[in-house]
Amino acid sequence: MAMNTDKNSYTIIFAIAMVVVVGSLLAFTASSLKDRIDANKRTEKQQNILFAMGIADTEDPNEFVPAEKAQELFDQYVGEEQYIVVGDKAQKSKDAFSIEVKKENDKVKQDANYQRKMPLFIGKKDGQEYYVVPMRGNGLWDAIWGYVSLDKEFKTVKGAFFDHKGETPGLGANIKEAYFRDDFIGESILDASGNYKGITVKKGNADPKNVDKGDNEVDAMAGATITGDGVTAMVKKGIKMYQPYFETLKK
Repeated sequence: MAMNTDKNSYTIIFAIAMVVVVGSLLAFTASSLKDRIDANKRTEKQQNILFAMGIADTEDPNEFVPAEKAQELFDQYVGEEQYIVVGDKAQKSKDAFSIEVKKENDKVKQDANYQRKMPLFIGKKDGQEYYVVPMRGNGLWDAIWGYVSLDKEFKTVKGAFFDHKGETPGLGANIKEAYFRDDFIGESILDASGNYKGITVKKGNADPKNVDKGDNEVDAMAGATITGDGVTAMVKKGIKMYQPYFETLKK
C-alpha cells in the first residue's frame, strides 16, 4: 500500500529523518576532521616555537621550517624539555604543549583564585639555551599573540614571533614583518639595575635603528599606535608572569 505523502504525519516524519541523517553526517565529518585540525595546530605551534629560536630549514631566517619537518626539528631542538609553570614552580610535562594561553587567561578572569598554568619550552641550538614563552594580548581590532625566546640569564631576547587575527594590513598587521620583530632580538628586558622592565614599542623612539639594546625600547610601526601598545602590554605581561620561576633558576 502506498504511503499518503499529503498527510502532516508524513511531513513530520520526513523532517525528523532528514535532521537525523544530516546531523549524523555533520557529526561524522567533524569527528573525521578533528584529528587533522589538531595535527595542523600542533604543527603550527612547533613552527612558531622553532621560529622564535631562529631555526629555519633554509638560509633565510625569516622562513618557517616546512610543515613536514616541524615534528622532526622540534624533537631535535626541544624534545622533552617542555614544562608547565605555576607560580615559581615548574614540572616537566608534554601536556605543556596542549595548554592554550587564551583559555588560561579566561580561567583567571572567571576565578581570581585560579592558578594559571603556563607552558615553557626550553630549546638548545649551537650549544645555547633558549627559553621560549608563549603570550597573547589585544591589538586594535582583535587578538594578537606570539612567542619570545630568552637567553639562559633571562636578560636578553634571542628571538620573537608575532601574529594577529585582524589588524589593519600595512599598519598593525606589520607585527608579522621581519623589520619589526627583528628589533626585539638582542634587546634587554632588564633595566640598568637588573630589575625586570620589559620592552616598550615606542613611537618617536630616539634609537630608530635600534643600536642601543639596553634602552628596553623598539621603534613603533607607522600608523599603528594601538597595535604597538598592545604588543608592549603583551610582551611585558607575558614575560613578567614567568619571572617568579626564572628567579629560582638564577639562584
